[in-house]
Amino acid sequence: MHSDKQTEHFVTLFDCKFLPMGWCLHYSLMTHAQPFHLWILCMDEKVEKQLEQLALSHVTLISLSKVETAKLLSVKEGRTKAEYCWTLTPFTPQMVFERDETVERVTYVDADLFFFDTPRKLFKEFDASGKSVLITEHAYAPEYEQSLLHGRFCVQFVVFNRTQEAFRVMKWWQEKCLEWCFARVEGNKFGDQKYLDIWPDLFKDDVHVLGQVDKTLAPWNVQFFLKNQQDLNPVFYHFHGLRIVSDHEVLLYLGYRIGKQGQCFYKDYVRAMSRIFGVMKALGWSIPVIPRQERWLRLRRLKRIFMGVAQYWTYLEP
Repeated sequence: MHSDKQTEHFVTLFDCKFLPMGWCLHYSLMTHAQPFHLWILCMDEKVEKQLEQLALSHVTLISLSKVETAKLLSVKEGRTKAEYCWTLTPFTPQMVFERDETVERVTYVDADLFFFDTPRKLFKEFDASGKSVLITEHAYAPEYEQSLLHGRFCVQFVVFNRTQEAFRVMKWWQEKCLEWCFARVEGNKFGDQKYLDIWPDLFKDDVHVLGQVDKTLAPWNVQFFLKNQQDLNPVFYHFHGLRIVSDHEVLLYLGYRIGKQGQCFYKDYVRAMSRIFGVMKALGWSIPVIPRQERWLRLRRLKRIFMGVAQYWTYLEP
């Protein structure tokens, strides 16, 4: 059982193109998760050097080259960068446990999460369950239901205690991802994620499914919960699909209706990212861009904005 005074350990991974998102994650932890420690698996040398220069508080960096085993390297060439990140995800909690024997539990978090309240609300439920692993559902709104394709559960906030039971689940997940982890639906598989669908049955005594689904919001459910709850106070929001698409523009979301109230979460995120862009420019760093490769991009963009399923934020003068 953990107390509010104990340090929570989080682990994430990202490369230089996701530095602003990972930095926003850290900013939100500083605000809502003290005391905490964030471990970052640096997916390229550039982001490692940038993070070393920033020297963010309560952060430990892990070099990719120091954790790549022969098994991981044997599958690396046949997978995209995103697929390799997914392959590595089940190994990240183990990396932390091996580097600090005092750590009692580790929570994997996606780099594009942003905390709006203390995660201890989620840990309290987990502690009460008496189990060793915590997973969270997508909790799709009916109009965005994709569980059959992409899984009932989302690899966004996965907690492992330092127990034999948790290590057993972790090892099983690692072996499955080494065997197959691709960005396509194939049978009952999709990336690292759909493997979690069978955990509540396969590891029923060890895995707890978070009940507070209204505390873990994302583009696929925010409008649904806002319509059905008057007082919505999420612990975190998953900024899935957010991309810096040019030297002056960010795509906030794509393919979902967020609603006016839902856009308030994006306003808070944009404020944090604006500060980060300011620091990056002061350091002489370029803003990392992930351009969208689409034909008729301008026309499609206007159509999506008109339909209310996309939103952009302009942060610099063109």
